[in-house]
Amino acid sequence: MTTTESKPRPRLPEWLRITLPKSDSFARTRGLLDELKLHTVCESAQCPNHWECWEKGTATFMIAGDRCTRACGFCAVSTSKPLPLEADEPLRVAEATRRMKLKHVVITAVARDDLKDGGADHFRQTVEQVRALNPGIAIEVLVPDFNESDASIDSVLEANPHIFNHNLETVRRLTPSVRHRATYDRSLSVLAKVKAKRGNTIYTKSGVMLGLGETEEELLQALRDLRTAGCDILTLGQYLQPSLKHLPVIEFVTPAKFAEYKVRAEEMGFIHVSSGPMVRSSYHADEFTLPALR
Repeated sequence: MTTTESKPRPRLPEWLRITLPKSDSFARTRGLLDELKLHTVCESAQCPNHWECWEKGTATFMIAGDRCTRACGFCAVSTSKPLPLEADEPLRVAEATRRMKLKHVVITAVARDDLKDGGADHFRQTVEQVRALNPGIAIEVLVPDFNESDASIDSVLEANPHIFNHNLETVRRLTPSVRHRATYDRSLSVLAKVKAKRGNTIYTKSGVMLGLGETEEELLQALRDLRTAGCDILTLGQYLQPSLKHLPVIEFVTPAKFAEYKVRAEEMGFIHVSSGPMVRSSYHADEFTLPALR
């Protein structure tokens, strides 16, 4: 992992400051997750929006444990030897979505390079259990790259999620320093393979962090590359440094610039774009209502 010098992090601009929840919905969500012994990317990745999401009664479930086999320079998830998969975890996730009465669920996972399929079958089982307990729910998976394995990609697609999300994270030039083991072209290939296999019967989605030192032209090229790979849905958000051991923030991109990038992305043909400083891959994911698949 690329580390930084020990110096204070810059003060957050006004538009990145959050208001803590005042209702008891946050505590109820916390209690449910504790009861069912579930991990969320909200906590493990130190998402700045988890106060708001939990107050609304939503969460992004992180399956296959909370220990990642990769050490990306931007990510707060713990890197260590993973524990064995929990066979009943798919059912526990499904029960949580039922109790929370979710209409849209996001299921993600740590990278599990220790497993032959990268955890793909665990994704499949979780999606199937969620659908069994929640007929009609919109299901989005946010997956690692599975080392570009066709068998792993096919295993996830077998469960028929509505949205297949895999994040590009950053521009080509910065990828080696930002992402551990993952490559720019591999991520594009994963998204392209899903489109080649399923065409317009599934939505593909990806996200890019801003503020890591990318130029505007590099970002626009990344968006063009995503469209060439058939990506339908895009999220653009501000990178925030989880700790002094992680990559530093080079720039705080203004809300006005995010709004400009949203327009540029829509002009490229993305059918839905969420672009703003606080946007994350699964933030307000339910705002994209699933029209009839083309």
